[in-house]
Amino acid sequence: MSVAPDFHARTKHALADEWLKVAIDRTTGTARTKRAAIVGQWPDFAVARTRGRAIKDHVVAHLGHYLAEFERNAKLSGATVHYASTADEACRIVVDICRRAGARSVTRSKSMLGEEIGLPHALEEAGIERVETDLAEHIVQLAGERPSHIIWPAMHKTREQISELFRKSHANPHRQETPEAMAASARRHLRQRFLAADVGISGANFLVADTGSVCTVTNEGNAEMTTTPPRVHIVTAGIEKLVPTMGHAAMMLRLLVRSATGAALTQYTTFHTGPKRAGDLDGPEEFHIVLVDNGRTRMLAAPDLREMLRCIRCGACMNHCPVFNQIGGHAYGGTYPGPMGAVLTPVFDGITEKTRDLAHACTLNGRCREVCPVDIPLPTLIKGWREKSWREGLEPTSLRFGLSGWRWAATHPRAYRWLAALGALALRRMGGARGRIARLPSLAGAWTAYRDMPAPPPGPTFLQAEAARQKVLER
Repeated sequence: MSVAPDFHARTKHALADEWLKVAIDRTTGTARTKRAAIVGQWPDFAVARTRGRAIKDHVVAHLGHYLAEFERNAKLSGATVHYASTADEACRIVVDICRRAGARSVTRSKSMLGEEIGLPHALEEAGIERVETDLAEHIVQLAGERPSHIIWPAMHKTREQISELFRKSHANPHRQETPEAMAASARRHLRQRFLAADVGISGANFLVADTGSVCTVTNEGNAEMTTTPPRVHIVTAGIEKLVPTMGHAAMMLRLLVRSATGAALTQYTTFHTGPKRAGDLDGPEEFHIVLVDNGRTRMLAAPDLREMLRCIRCGACMNHCPVFNQIGGHAYGGTYPGPMGAVLTPVFDGITEKTRDLAHACTLNGRCREVCPVDIPLPTLIKGWREKSWREGLEPTSLRFGLSGWRWAATHPRAYRWLAALGALALRRMGGARGRIARLPSLAGAWTAYRDMPAPPPGPTFLQAEAARQKVLER
C-alpha cells in the first residue's frame, strides 16, 4: 500500500474516504459500548487499575532483575533466549533461525512488535513465505496494506470490502455475505497452510519471570495453530512485557481483555513454557524467544517517557480518541496509531519534521488517560513532544507567529474580549439562518473542508455586555 509522504496529506486522504468513516464507527463504537458495560460490572475496576499500574511500575524499576530471572527460567524449560538491541538485529535473529530450520514457509500470529521491527518485510526479503493467521491480519495481507489498529488490524475495511477481497483471493470463497460464511472461507484457505508451515512466529502479551512462560491471548485460536504444529516456535517480544509471577499475569489479563475487547475473558489464553517434552503429544521441537529493546531502554532512562513502558497494548486509547475516530490508523504513518502512536513513533523514528505533527494530532481532551487500564498520562507525554519540537525549532514559522499573536491577545483581556466578540459576530453572520457554516476563509478553511461548523449561538453582543458591566460598576 502506498503511503502519503506527510501527516497532513494522509489525514486529507482519510477524511475524504467515506467508507473509512463507516468502518471506524462500526468498530470503535461497538468497542466503547462493550468496554463501558464490562467495566461497569466490575466494582473494583479502579482498585485493579491502580494495582496494574503498580505492577508495571515495579517491573520497569527492576527490569534488569526480571529479565535475568525470566531468561534463567526460560532456559531451564528448554527455550533458547536471544537479545536484540535494534529492530534490524531482531529481524536478523528471526531470519537466521528460519534458515537454520530450512523453512520455506512460516505462519505468523498477530504481533505488533513484529510490525514494529519490520519482520514481514525482512521475511519477504529472505525469500520466506509468510502466512498471517489472524483473520484481520490475513485481510490486511491479502490487500497489501498495513494494520490500522493494534487489536483490529483491518478495522478500516467494511464487511462489503472484505467480502469482495475474499472472493478474489480465496480458491473456495463464501457464497453468502455473512461474517460466518466469510470466516469459514478464511478457515478453508488457511487450514492447510497452518499444517504445512515449518516455523510458527508469535508475539507475547506477557512474559512471566518466575516460570519463563510466554502468554498469548487470542479470540480465534490462530495463535495455538501457529505455535503448536510447526517444528520451531519463535516468540518476538518487547522487554517491557515482563510480569513477576503467574498471579500478576492473571491480574493484568483481567485489565487487558476488558479494555481491549470489552469481554471478561478471551476465547484462548495460553501459556507456552519451553519446547515439547518427552511424552507430549504435540508442540514445537525448538522454542526461541527474541527479547527486543529497540528504544525501550532509552525510554527507561527518560523520566518524561518512562511511564509509557506501562502500556499493555490494549488499544482503548485509540477507541476513545476523537481524532483517531475521524482519521483512522493509517494517517499516523507508524506502527502504533492514535495517542500511543503520538508518543511512541518519535521514540522509534526521532522527533523530526515528519513526526512532530503527531503530537499536534491531539485535542488534549484526556479521554485516553481516563480509559487507560494502567493510567498512562498520555496527554502529558504528548505535550512533552510538543515542547521538545518547539525547543528544537521544528515548528513552522507560521505557527510561531500565530502563537505569538495568541499570547499577546491572551495577556490583554480587554483586547481579547473585543477580538472574540468580533469573531463571534462574523461567524453568526456566516452561519445565517441555517446556524451552520459551510466554508471559512482560507486561513481557517481546514475546519470546514470536510464538515460544517456550528455557528455561535445567539447572545448579547460585546458592546451590550460592556454597557451592562459599566452600569453595574456605576452602582
